Amino acid sequence: MLTAQSKSYLSFIRSLPIKEEYSKQDLLIEDLLLEREGQLEMYYAPHNDYINPLAKIIIVGITPGWTQMERAYQAAVQSLHRGETEEEACKVAKIAARFAGSMRTNIISMLEELGLPHYFGVEKASDLFDAKSNLLHTTSLLRYPVFVDKQNYNGHSPSLTNHEFLYKKAAESFSQEINMLSGPLIIPLGKSVEKVLRQMIHQNMIQAGNYLWGFPHPSGANGHRHKQFETAKPEMIQTLRQLQKNILS
Repeated sequence: MLTAQSKSYLSFIRSLPIKEEYSKQDLLIEDLLLEREGQLEMYYAPHNDYINPLAKIIIVGITPGWTQMERAYQAAVQSLHRGETEEEACKVAKIAARFAGSMRTNIISMLEELGLPHYFGVEKASDLFDAKSNLLHTTSLLRYPVFVDKQNYNGHSPSLTNHEFLYKKAAESFSQEINMLSGPLIIPLGKSVEKVLRQMIHQNMIQAGNYLWGFPHPSGANGHRHKQFETAKPEMIQTLRQLQKNILS
């Protein structure tokens, strides 16, 4: 999905020095700024420019956070310094950054409890981020990182569904991306993502399909995620069973 704009930013990234860790002062800069709307700022990050068209499972977040952005830059800069192509740099950035940190650990734990690996012929859920990564595509409603006063945007303040600028960006990028994929299982992370996707379905921006509704947002800051998971678990397991029946029929 590399556009002329993306290639321009990747050209700039090629000039960045390799670092073990980047600060916000290194990356949240005008050279990497995509758009600004009041206190909202959207910055370029390379990892969501890579799409896995063969994916059977899509995990959808709100927007990449700072941790994902920083890890994506670490991987992309190293890749470009090795002389790899811009497309390769985006791919290694995706592998390194997707739901990095405790969020990935929590996602894997919940997928295991649902028994999801069984339905896709995978030994364990962590393989989806490693040996069986060809089955997985991770993305965000807002493809590029959005910050409010340089802090991670959480989907609530302002509300994604009610904010014209943010909703337009989400609708444009996600509908384009989902149409490149063929009937995967879509896992929205949390109520905010679910609300946006339901609204987009209602407005015929995307098709109704195989959605694992009720999956909690995996952030450690979501103190209700365990209760939310237990409440939604029976329906999610039923969705997986029905998906398997449809595949076999």
